[in-house]
Amino acid sequence: MSRLVVVSNRLADPRKPAAGGLAVALGESLQESGGLWFGWSGNVIDEAPTGGGEVHTRSSGNVTLATIDLGRDDYETYYEGYSNSVLWPVFHYRLDLADFNTRYLAGYRRVNALFARQLRPMLRDDDIIWVHDYHLIPLAAELRALGCRQRIGFFLHVPLPPSLILAAIPQHEWLMRSLFAYDLVGLQSEADVNHCMRYMTTETGATLQPDQRVSVAGASVQIMAFPIGIDVEEFRQLGRSSEAQNTYERLRSEYSRRQLLLGIDRLDYSKGIPQRVRAFRELLERYPDNVRSATLLMIASPSRDAVNAYADLRQELEGLCGAINGDFGDIEWMPVRYIHRTVARKRVPGLCRASRVALVTPLRDGMNLVAKEYVVAQDPDDPGVLVLSRFAGAAEQLRDALLVNPYDTQGMAEGIQIALHMPLEERRRRHRALLENVERFDIHWWRESFLRALQRSSQTSASAA
Repeated sequence: MSRLVVVSNRLADPRKPAAGGLAVALGESLQESGGLWFGWSGNVIDEAPTGGGEVHTRSSGNVTLATIDLGRDDYETYYEGYSNSVLWPVFHYRLDLADFNTRYLAGYRRVNALFARQLRPMLRDDDIIWVHDYHLIPLAAELRALGCRQRIGFFLHVPLPPSLILAAIPQHEWLMRSLFAYDLVGLQSEADVNHCMRYMTTETGATLQPDQRVSVAGASVQIMAFPIGIDVEEFRQLGRSSEAQNTYERLRSEYSRRQLLLGIDRLDYSKGIPQRVRAFRELLERYPDNVRSATLLMIASPSRDAVNAYADLRQELEGLCGAINGDFGDIEWMPVRYIHRTVARKRVPGLCRASRVALVTPLRDGMNLVAKEYVVAQDPDDPGVLVLSRFAGAAEQLRDALLVNPYDTQGMAEGIQIALHMPLEERRRRHRALLENVERFDIHWWRESFLRALQRSSQTSASAA
């Protein structure tokens, strides 16, 4: 059995209770193969050794966790710079927020080369390497340059924008051509696959081949959609915890005479949070039956508050929430409860189940797993309604949600009104269809489907060569 090697910007111990569903899912395959997980330690040192410092390793069961530290300049250019100030905004369609500082690209290339140099001695000839996310797009090209011939797959967890938006990135062709060093590239949605294919054909001159493969200058890569899911059973068990149950009971008691709308996000400009709050205000103005009847619980956990774009977003959101409460609230009822801190994950199932409507309305999202968690948390006999942005990757799968356009304030308010007054039978029907999809395409399906496709893709590539 080939060993699985996972490479990501950061890593988590898959055996720890705090590990997320992704870490647990990857951990299953890592444990089976006696695998290796490699990434940045999270530590930043002021003076990094020339060529990179030592690799720190520790064991977690049958898995080796290997990390490296980053120097201050590498952290600022690779991570804060190119990854989060160039790729993150551009991949979320926000060219206006991108900072195309030339230092950033140099740092991004330098750290990817560092990852490759440090990882190379740890690899075995028959390893299967799975690289994750936008921080490490050129890693396979760096590994190939060092002589690696192992099967290498890549999965992008964020959306991939249309070709004209990608083309705004300086040296975009170098970035995207580096994908040809992989055997398989996995994206979240068919829309992302179409964007990638169109970019490859129009910008690099690649030709389309059978089985969703593109080729250029003797190199080829298979590009497929693998929508990521959640660990359904793990989330159900979380919902049976005392923290989740207590949260549900308290909210049901407190809002017994009102309908609760829920939004849970990281405070990020891609999440459409101000647009959501404006739509709630529009709901109260256009449909006054919701005054003193509906409450929006808005949880926006902190996210890089020191960055101007995020500080401005927080200020805007606090102003919008305060204005609604000032204009519509009274002693007995506050329309919006806004919380700017992280809520313990064990409480999330209780929050979801107690809410009549979930507002998952990003301006652009790779997938959005909160939408799937909300579906799993519901009581099938009396389920809530998922209001979902059509620009979330999850919208391709969750067609039985109420799909809305977050840029359309009136349209979103109408969608929320429909959700609040949806008949029980329709709620049940929609929930059954949504749950069936979430259960079928869970995190385990995602992992197994990708690894099977990587095995087939490498064999196809080898036979073609």
